[in-house]
Amino acid sequence: MNTLFAIAHQFANDVTALSPLGNGLINDTFLVTTQSAPFVLQRINRSVFPAPDQIMANLIRLNRHLEQKSATDVKLKIPGLVKTIANQDFYQDKHGDYWRALSFIANTESLETLTNLSQAQQTGFALGHFHRLVSDLEPLLLYDTLPGFHIAPDYLSHYHQVLAQSTRQLEPESLYCTEFIANNQHFANDLEAAKQQDLLVLRIIHGDPKLNNFLFDKDSKKVVSIIDLDTVKPGLVHYDIGDCLRSCCHNSATNTFDLTICTAILTSYLAEAGAFFSADDYRLLYAAIRLIPFELGLRFYTDYLQGNRYFKVTEQKQNLQRAADQFRLCESIMAQEFAIKALIGQLKNHE
Repeated sequence: MNTLFAIAHQFANDVTALSPLGNGLINDTFLVTTQSAPFVLQRINRSVFPAPDQIMANLIRLNRHLEQKSATDVKLKIPGLVKTIANQDFYQDKHGDYWRALSFIANTESLETLTNLSQAQQTGFALGHFHRLVSDLEPLLLYDTLPGFHIAPDYLSHYHQVLAQSTRQLEPESLYCTEFIANNQHFANDLEAAKQQDLLVLRIIHGDPKLNNFLFDKDSKKVVSIIDLDTVKPGLVHYDIGDCLRSCCHNSATNTFDLTICTAILTSYLAEAGAFFSADDYRLLYAAIRLIPFELGLRFYTDYLQGNRYFKVTEQKQNLQRAADQFRLCESIMAQEFAIKALIGQLKNHE
């Protein structure tokens, strides 16, 4: 704790308290209380992000881009960087770890599950608004801090290599996974092929827009911020949309896709982001919604076959069950293909 106080003092002289913050699995995060304004202190996890300087460069560029916009145009509070006392953007300790400070957005909470459609609408608005705010920022000005992330054909290729070398006994749940992958691997390249054909263009994406990365005001219940910006990078907004819907529309009790929640999120999202959507952007939305749970299931199952090297588990078959759950979610999406495409068509015509 003394070491943490010493690091916090790199950013402020009047530190009075320090406590763990949030339940993130990547960075070490703390709330620092001072005699003036509290701030968030984070150590960037170098095992996940081997180039912390690139993350910081991206955050600096993002903040500068948003600062150039008028206050009325920016309807979300994006955590700002707090400089060190020495006027640096981050502090590097004797172990080479990068520490950064961010402004603290008070009186807010994150959600683990949606409990009403208003929350779904707010989530869709926030993701769409974020995409709109950065739609005029040149993607190639940002570093790709997670090369290969969301490139489903590469995950599929790796899976086939691992499967060929695996000596695991294929029990019923495992057989289900291998059969599901074999029967549906034909759509793994849908979005990457569209990108290569210039049907989808690179834009700035959040990279991890799961529900608990949106902050809601405790009083108004309105979304006020989107956080965890380490994964902001050039990519396809379809990956963000697909991942957001995967996390928000998954009924974990039945492993089914909730079309009502999807409708609320997509309607609010496109009210904000539809202005820069092309006909191909709309046409490939269903492909994105279908792909992301397939991709995540593929990653879970591959990790299970390799002995659970990447995703943390509490028991040996947890990644197998996670994979099967994602594939069943994907099945539910495919069973509702007509309804989901009809919804997308209605929203496109409304625009």
